[in-house]
Amino acid sequence: MKLLSVAIPCYNSESYMSHAIETLLTGGEEVEILIINDGSKDGTREIAEEYAAKYPTIIRAIHQENGGHGEAVNTGLRNATGLYYKVVDSDDWVNEAALKRILKVIRYYTKREQQIDMFLANYVYERQAEGKQTIVNYSNVFPQNRVFSWEEIKHFRQSQFILMHSVIYRTQMLRDCGLVLPKHTFYVDNIFVYHPLSYVKTMVYLNEDFYRYFIGRDDQSVNETVMMGRMDQQLRVTRAMITSTELSSVASRKLRNYMIKYITIMMTICTVLLIRKGTNEDLRQIDEIWAFLRKQNKELYVLVRKTLLGRIMQWRRTNIGRKFIITGYQLSRKIIGFS
Repeated sequence: MKLLSVAIPCYNSESYMSHAIETLLTGGEEVEILIINDGSKDGTREIAEEYAAKYPTIIRAIHQENGGHGEAVNTGLRNATGLYYKVVDSDDWVNEAALKRILKVIRYYTKREQQIDMFLANYVYERQAEGKQTIVNYSNVFPQNRVFSWEEIKHFRQSQFILMHSVIYRTQMLRDCGLVLPKHTFYVDNIFVYHPLSYVKTMVYLNEDFYRYFIGRDDQSVNETVMMGRMDQQLRVTRAMITSTELSSVASRKLRNYMIKYITIMMTICTVLLIRKGTNEDLRQIDEIWAFLRKQNKELYVLVRKTLLGRIMQWRRTNIGRKFIITGYQLSRKIIGFS
């Protein structure tokens, strides 16, 4: 039985995908590695096939027409046989020692037939060109090394979010909640982590610096210039998140507040990047996304606007307000260490 299925979405990843694969191989036979070749035009297919031939009981190479990152994640989920499901992007990697410790914990609860919906661990921004790391640690938020529920979580700092890098979801729960990511769309990792949250009842947090998130390629989706060029996709993902969950039906007050915070940061990102672009059309799109939120869920709209970030985003209508928003955004990126 495979404890953990790990999907590695690959598109033209020949120059770096081996590092991700090699770190995951240290998990041994309890791990299933699904290399999803998303219509690559370089040597990705051949590398995937070589690994699958060398490690036939661990690695499966799956080839598909190009459908984007989301469809590769969907394909991984459809093919996963492990009890738990993780996504590792092809330019990222995991800490091998942390992987072994996490598998030990998963094994512990599995043997006791105790169902855990979500395991969480820390992740690390790896800015190798600068020789710097920024660790996102949740020890101030979650109880450690035991099962807990949403009512036991503490306050998230403004820089702390549960991201795809930090979660390992129970595979069947992802299927039961109907998670399907849109094709040909970037930033769907936000939907991946957000949509299942209301289905999560039991969690375990391990204070391990597990996932290593590479920052530095010019064509990377989180590069600011790239993000501004893909604003249509950022807006599409934000709309999908707004409509994915009726927050009034979320039983846990703490989870509901966290999900409001997540929607607030998505609205903030959209607003800031559109201000950065700066055309009249961009400013019109800011009004449109806020109008969409209000139309879809007026209560959520009011709650988002009441947050500090939500209030600041309303300053967007004046030149001085827009300059203040951009200055705050740039300062925040430096403090968080994201750029």
